[in-house]
Amino acid sequence: METKTLVINGIPRRLLINPEDTLADVLRGQLQITSVKVGCGKGQCGACSVILDGKVARACITKMSRVPENAAVTTLEGIGTPSCLHPLQQSWIYHGAAQCGFCTPGFIVSAKGLLDANPNPSREDVRDWFQKHHNICRCTGYKPLVDAVMDAAAIMRGEKTVEDITFKMPADGRIWGSTIPRPSAVAKVTGTAEFGADAAYRLPADTLHLALAQAKVSHANIKGIDTSEAEKMPGVFKVLTHKDVKGKNRITGLITFPTNKGDGWERPILNDTKIFQYGDALAIVCADTEAHARAAAEKVKFDLELLPEYMSAPEAMAPDAIEIHPGTPNIYYDQFEEKGADTAPFFKDSGNVVAEGEYYTQRQPHLPIEPDVGYGYINDKGQVVIHSKSVAIHLHAMMIAPGLGLEFPKDLVLVQNTTGGTFGYKFSPTMEALLGVAVMATGRPCHLHYNYEQQQWYTGKRSPFWTTVRMAANKQGKILAMETDWTVDHGPYSEFGDLLTLRGAQYIGAGYGIANIRGQGRTVATNHCWGAAFRGYGAPESEFPSEVLMDELAEKLGMDPFDLRELNCYREGDTNPSGQVPEVMSLPEMFKKMRPYYEEAKKRVKANSTAAVKRGVGVALGVYGAGLDGPDTSEAWAELNADGTVTVGNSWEDHGQGADSGTLGTAHEALRPLGLTPDQIHLVMNDTSKTPNSGPAGGSRSQVVTGNATRVACEMLLEGMRKPGGGGFFTYAEMKAEGRPVHYDGKWTAPAKDCDGKGQGEPFACYMYGLFLAEVAVEVATGKTAVEKLVCVADIGTLCNKLIVDGQIYGGLAQGVGLALSEDYEDIKKHSTLAGAGVPSIKMVPDDMEIVYVQTPRKDGPFGASGVGEMPLTAPHPAIINAIYNACGARVRHLPARPEKVLEAMPK
Repeated sequence: METKTLVINGIPRRLLINPEDTLADVLRGQLQITSVKVGCGKGQCGACSVILDGKVARACITKMSRVPENAAVTTLEGIGTPSCLHPLQQSWIYHGAAQCGFCTPGFIVSAKGLLDANPNPSREDVRDWFQKHHNICRCTGYKPLVDAVMDAAAIMRGEKTVEDITFKMPADGRIWGSTIPRPSAVAKVTGTAEFGADAAYRLPADTLHLALAQAKVSHANIKGIDTSEAEKMPGVFKVLTHKDVKGKNRITGLITFPTNKGDGWERPILNDTKIFQYGDALAIVCADTEAHARAAAEKVKFDLELLPEYMSAPEAMAPDAIEIHPGTPNIYYDQFEEKGADTAPFFKDSGNVVAEGEYYTQRQPHLPIEPDVGYGYINDKGQVVIHSKSVAIHLHAMMIAPGLGLEFPKDLVLVQNTTGGTFGYKFSPTMEALLGVAVMATGRPCHLHYNYEQQQWYTGKRSPFWTTVRMAANKQGKILAMETDWTVDHGPYSEFGDLLTLRGAQYIGAGYGIANIRGQGRTVATNHCWGAAFRGYGAPESEFPSEVLMDELAEKLGMDPFDLRELNCYREGDTNPSGQVPEVMSLPEMFKKMRPYYEEAKKRVKANSTAAVKRGVGVALGVYGAGLDGPDTSEAWAELNADGTVTVGNSWEDHGQGADSGTLGTAHEALRPLGLTPDQIHLVMNDTSKTPNSGPAGGSRSQVVTGNATRVACEMLLEGMRKPGGGGFFTYAEMKAEGRPVHYDGKWTAPAKDCDGKGQGEPFACYMYGLFLAEVAVEVATGKTAVEKLVCVADIGTLCNKLIVDGQIYGGLAQGVGLALSEDYEDIKKHSTLAGAGVPSIKMVPDDMEIVYVQTPRKDGPFGASGVGEMPLTAPHPAIINAIYNACGARVRHLPARPEKVLEAMPK
């Protein structure tokens, strides 16, 4: 240990430090400056950026031994505060550049370093700077970040004023459809939003910090677990195994499909008899510090009998493969699809044109910048309370309560923390049950924080699909029939795997009026990472094969692929793959809007192609339902307060997408007759002890289903306040005097019905539609692909908040670039870091992205809105793959399209 003086945001601080600690350790742990975030822990994400002696530095990899005496350190707190925002912070708010907000402090600090050095940067200067300093964002698609820096720079040069980038309330007071900033924006741009790892510093002194002893093989029988050496390590309070779990020690997948051959109880909380995947948790070390806990976890010993590891669906389906879960076949669910007439005659008819192909979508990792984190304790009512990144608080409570030996809601409370992005992985419980075990076994507050390797090992990923599709069309291009077969590699745990497999029947060929379809899909257990929800949930896997095949069919027909799609898109008389009449018929208008972009792109790529760099354009159509299948239900409440304000409560969980904005915008629109300003509507959200069961935030259901429940609650309150004869509204005092209730519970159920065993039904009341265009450049010598432009024509109904929706679409498009070109979690060691897994940097994502809205009101959406979150990732990746083929003739059917695959696929 040694003493060192640091000048922190202009204030000298004399500190006793360990030279081997990092600057991030000292700033966060000793000074509690928690705007400095630690994401990857390896200097790959830039969330920890500070300005050190005038230069941007990554605090998570800067050892204190390298920090000089009297070094000047600037963090976000030294740039601006909630009461005195810096132009960068104001611009970040105005452009919606803080979504989840976890990477925001690092970006703003890095941008401050840029503007200190270059007060008049170009957009490319900004992009080069963030690339150089390893600033990664997973939410925004980067474009809003560059917009924010450019406007802030203009203000600092005196060319604009802060008023120019401050939201102006519309004259009519209506915020629905506006660009009002999200309620959490100020907290996120000033670093005062408290994420899970930040809250750990404010927990009581007796808090135990946890570390997991995890499997380093993918399949084995457990013969013994030896914790004796770990228990002797410094700071260790207790080491827990399955013997310490008071309940069934299982997380239930809540199987609802009667044809599922499993029972949904196969996932252990702490593994007891078998290891099913790399990273499975076998023991929990509870210690006084996280460092002590991690050191002790390395001392837990396992006696294992190794078993064959089936790391893909074809391996697990092999005739000699053993059952991963004894008593349940590895192929544990079959989904059939049967629409219209028998398809065989259409493929035998020599007058028709047939195209077919085999396709693969990979095990895409979610790659949030914030690793999984949570904490728990026992409250004064004796309830176990768990705070986490859960985006399904009521669902997760029901999934983990039996395993813990608790009753929900009597014994268990779940609360969502401010969350640094999930993109769907937190639709599955990850650490919630582990925290519950530790809290119950120790009786003390407990905190668990994954490092990034654990984030990769022990959270779910997009399930790979192996898909074959055939289409038959007449010579005029009308598609007459489709046949499909798809296999879902869902890893070892079945939760939601059957539902995901149903998505193949709902979305392969979606967007086109195909009268006759036959298909079969199956869910397969493997020993690779478990499958979890990921943005688009089934559509990116299903629409990739059919959208690439559309281009292949167009080529065989001698048609332009845009024209083929336009000819076959939904029109009056068509039904979707589920046999449901689309709720709106806006696709022809969307094609009309996209046509000029496509024609210009064709000219541009032709003019700019060279022998060394070939350019091309591709299109694809994406469709997704907004909701969970069938009569999806949500609840919310609204309450009048004594001061005339209204409080709205729901469990609209926030991945970072803007649940607070969705709730505020919907409630404000419903309550407009009261003349309330937005700041007179208060939000209580995402705490099972305070907010009702609004259902999980997944499947883009929240704006439709929870939005409607919120609308209903607010409208019930309005009716309760309305004076007879149209004489205005009662005040709170008048309501109380007359004994009128001031609290109203709202509930809404989607007018939809589940699909049958043949995939036919009306599963969603509202859908979302996206038409995508991509321009790419391919280096002929290397196969390296750069995406140069993306356009999305979107119909998601009316917009609750345009700023939020824009950000969702930009972010989804960026994830589509990663899905197409770089992202994977196949090699457990190589892909265990952000960079190794292929997270797109700012230079991978084009700055040239455009969104065109076709706002067709939905009769079942609140004030005409549908959802948005899944839509932008339904099909940008096939547009990119189709553009690669258009550029250089390389047809890639197996994602991601890394340079070597493109090079191999080029015509020789």
